[in-house]
Amino acid sequence: QEQLVESGGGLIQVGDSLRLSCAASGRAFGIYNMAWYRQAPGKEREFVARIYWSGSSPDYADSAKGRFIISSDHAKNTVYLQANSLKPEDAATYYCYAATSVGNYWGQGLQVTVSS
Repeated sequence: QEQLVESGGGLIQVGDSLRLSCAASGRAFGIYNMAWYRQAPGKEREFVARIYWSGSSPDYADSAKGRFIISSDHAKNTVYLQANSLKPEDAATYYCYAATSVGNYWGQGLQVTVSS
């Protein structure tokens, strides 16, 4: 059973930075891409950023461009999201997602609270 383990959420101040991590584990599989989504209370889950294991350029939502950076460590099957200059509207539960050769998986979610 594949599993995504997330870490790095918490309470931060407006303008501060945060780094989220997500490690994929389980039986042998190939990763196609990993991504971050987020869901604020009362809103639908939305795409934030995606990175491709093939080396293709990552994708970002307009709200993340210029402030967030997605990166990966293939040896660790891990994806990171460096979130900078955080705004109150960035507060949400952040979910890791992995598209793999044996299926697509979601993490359990990380709460990010942005305090002014």
